[in-house]
Amino acid sequence: MDWKNFNSPQDGGRGDWGQQMPPSISETLNKVRQVFKGRGPSVWIIVAIIFVLWLLTGIYIVAPDEKGVVLRFGKFVYETGPGPHWHLPIPIESVLKPKVTQVRRIEIGFRTVRVYPKPRYKAVLAESRMLTGDENIVNIEFIVQYLIKNARDYLFNVRDQSKTVKDAAEAAMREVIGKNSIDDALTTGKFKIQKDTQQLLQQILDSYKAGIQIKTIQLQDVHPPTEVMHAFKDVASAKEDKNKFINDAYGYRNDLIPKAKGRAAEILNEAMSYKATKIKKAQGDTTRFLKLLSEYEKAKDVTKKRLYIETMQDILPEMDKVIVDTSIGERSYPLLPLSSFQKSTPKP
Repeated sequence: MDWKNFNSPQDGGRGDWGQQMPPSISETLNKVRQVFKGRGPSVWIIVAIIFVLWLLTGIYIVAPDEKGVVLRFGKFVYETGPGPHWHLPIPIESVLKPKVTQVRRIEIGFRTVRVYPKPRYKAVLAESRMLTGDENIVNIEFIVQYLIKNARDYLFNVRDQSKTVKDAAEAAMREVIGKNSIDDALTTGKFKIQKDTQQLLQQILDSYKAGIQIKTIQLQDVHPPTEVMHAFKDVASAKEDKNKFINDAYGYRNDLIPKAKGRAAEILNEAMSYKATKIKKAQGDTTRFLKLLSEYEKAKDVTKKRLYIETMQDILPEMDKVIVDTSIGERSYPLLPLSSFQKSTPKP
């Protein structure tokens, strides 16, 4: 049947579909019935098979690492998890299946040219050169790893997700580097720079509602520009020497102070011992003197003679001495050869 000869009842049979108003729905259904009229049940079987095949186009399977996002005429409807599912056949509904567990990787400041057999990289100075807080230029190459946190936001809120993450990461790194000195970027501050950049980048992407979770940021290489590399090496060597001298001084101090403290404690202990000895000796001398005074008061002459004799023994320890009674001494001749008498007299 020639469909071009279908005429509209409103125009009295004038014109065709390409030029005039299309026929009504009831008239179109009548024409379709006339086409299939008298052709037997085989045609309806074919139509039923086609319809079943059309329904089967709605079957889809979501892998374990994917999230199913169902669209109805291009508009988001719902999400599905891993496993087999069915949606209204095409073109009514369609499904997108982004990999939500896949860790994506973006290189900033460099590009990998070849991985095997020997890795080879190419620097991108337009991305890597940054200005530090102390107004020095430094080249920073780093990697951003991220995964999909929300499939709907990831697919519909941001266009060109990879470039968005790259631009936001570069901006976040520049802001963080601008708050740190070049010494921090080259030495001990790398971990803090990575952490601060990751937090700032996550805040930026969350403000975009990008549905992206930043997994990690890794600094691959941080170095000054090639033109001033030698100057930076000299500065680094000087700083190493400075740190060495400081460490040597601390080592000398740590060695000297304990010895000085030990010697001070030793002197203090000796002084305390000397003090205790002197006090005890003074107390003993006092007790001895008091006892001697008590005896002296009982017999003054005897005590006086005894003290005299003991004193003479202490003063003249190496000389031979003869004790003579005063009564005998008055009758003795002063030139009496006492030496011979002393030799003949046996010592007690």
